[in-house]
This record gives sequence, structure tokens and C-alpha cells, in this order.
Amino acid sequence: MDVLIEFGQDLLFTLSNPNERIAAIYLCFALILGFGLWVFSDRRMSWFDWLFPRSVYTHRSNILDIKLFVANKLVAFLGITGAVVFPSVIAFWLVGQLSELAGAAPDIPNTWARAFAATFLIVLTTDFCKYWAHRWHHKWPVLWPFHAVHHSADVLTPLTIMRIHPVEALIRNLLITAVVGLVQGLILFVIIGKIDVLTIGGANAFYFLFNAAGANLRHSHIWMRYGRIAEHIFVSPAMHQIHHSVAPEHHDKNFGSMFAIWDWAFGTLYIPQQRETLEFGVADDKGQKAPQPHDTLRAALLHPFRDSLRALTGPKPDTPDPTPPAP
Repeated sequence: MDVLIEFGQDLLFTLSNPNERIAAIYLCFALILGFGLWVFSDRRMSWFDWLFPRSVYTHRSNILDIKLFVANKLVAFLGITGAVVFPSVIAFWLVGQLSELAGAAPDIPNTWARAFAATFLIVLTTDFCKYWAHRWHHKWPVLWPFHAVHHSADVLTPLTIMRIHPVEALIRNLLITAVVGLVQGLILFVIIGKIDVLTIGGANAFYFLFNAAGANLRHSHIWMRYGRIAEHIFVSPAMHQIHHSVAPEHHDKNFGSMFAIWDWAFGTLYIPQQRETLEFGVADDKGQKAPQPHDTLRAALLHPFRDSLRALTGPKPDTPDPTPPAP
């Protein structure tokens, strides 16, 4: 019983934790932005019905989002996904190695500007890792079944951010741990001697501002743009909704989490010219939407293992003969 109570408290803490995207403060920002967008809409329905359409929030897909949210919080509560998150260990190991090679780390005053630079570099590196982890889950058949759980959402709500398979979270956390840990180690040794991350209300300042700028609208029916110039730098809610679209022209576009610069640099950026009508879910290369593959919690958690194993051990396509045919 004590464990159940503690787990229930952990669920409730999500709403007050500024490090969670669906924290109450960020949901309030999303409501304010949504209300502002409703004011400038055609206003054919009340603001409440426009912000919370029954067809979205009572959809079976959203019900599964809720179940996966509880399941993922349970996995995190048991310490499974968090067991691979230890960038500070990597950082201090690197500092030790560098100290042996070049002497003790410099004792540099940690000014506000240095703290800003360190925080920005850590956020930038983390976002770079998220971009590639996301892209690999799309491009590698053995990983796609786990990420397909997220993309199988037929409707998007802020809770869809938690519609993620635990295996995907583990892989992403491993990548972030290794790369961000190395970057933190270099920052510790070369730039400031120690890391003092800028925070707002206990959260990383950059993530706080990003979440306040409508991050919860990314998984929603509400179309919100930042403008063409800004969308070469930051991922707007509309751009992430494009990523969930089944339309062929939207496939493998906008992998970025916070920054669009990675998509811009690696050729996966898609900036809509105007509002587009989108359908969400998983589809084939021609945009033909597949039947819902994860209609139950059991299917969402177990079927990806089966499908990934098939991708790993199944028959490989024939390799074409590189020799051109004889004339």
C-alpha cells in the first residue's frame, strides 16, 4: 500500500514538476496561447469546444495515451529508464582523464555569461542527440516498431508526448548520457571549471522558455506557427504536427525536438507555406493509412518486440547485381 501511495504521489508530482512538459504551468501557457489563437479564428464554436473538442479527448487513441502515461511513469518509478541516465558520471570521468593528461582543471570564476554558455551548450548537445535518436528510430527497421507506438496516435493531445515505448526512452537516454556527458566534461575542464546551469523555478531556463512558448501545442489539433524565419531555428507546433502527418510529402521531416537547425542542416526540414489539413497515424510510402496497430495497452507494449525481432531476423531483400546487363 505504501508503494502504491508513493506511486500516486509521483503521478501527481508530474503536474507540479517544472522539468515535465505537461506540468501545470506549461499547460496554462498553452491554454493562454490557445485562447489567443481562438480569438483570431473564425469563432464558429465556443472557446472551450474549440480548445477541447470531444472527438479528440474522448477518442480511443487519447485513452491509450493516458494508459501509456501511467505505464511509463511506473517504469520510471521503478528506476528502469532512469538507470541509464548518468551524464555526470561520464563528465567527471572525462575530467579525471583530462586532468591526468594536462593537469588540474582551471579554477575559473563562474560568471553569469559562462553559466549561460554552459547551459546553452548542454541544451544544444542534448537536442542534437534527440534529433539523431529520433531519426534512427524512423530509418532503422529494428527500431521503428518501438517508435511506431508514438506515431500510431490517431489524435494528438499534450499527453501524446508520453505515448512512447520504454525501449525508445532507454535508447534515447543512453545516447544522451554518453554524448552529453562528454560535452559536460569538456565544459567542466575547459570553459568554467564547474557547471552552474541557469534555471527558472528549478527547471533549465531554456527548456522553461521552450515549454512556455507552446510546446504542449505540438501534440494537439491547434495550428501554431512561429513564422518562416524563426522556423529555420526553432520547431513550431505546426512543424511537429507535420511530422505526425501520414501524407507522403511529410514523411521523414522535422525530426528536431527544440531546434530546427538540425533538420535544416541535414535536409529534413519542412516548413509549411500555409495551414495544411493533416491526418495522423502510421501509413505506407504512398500515404495509405494503416489500421490502428496499437488498440490496447498490451499491444502497444508487447507487439513492438515481435515486430522488431521480425525486422532483425526476417528475410532480407535480394541484393541487386551491380553488374549491368549485357547488351
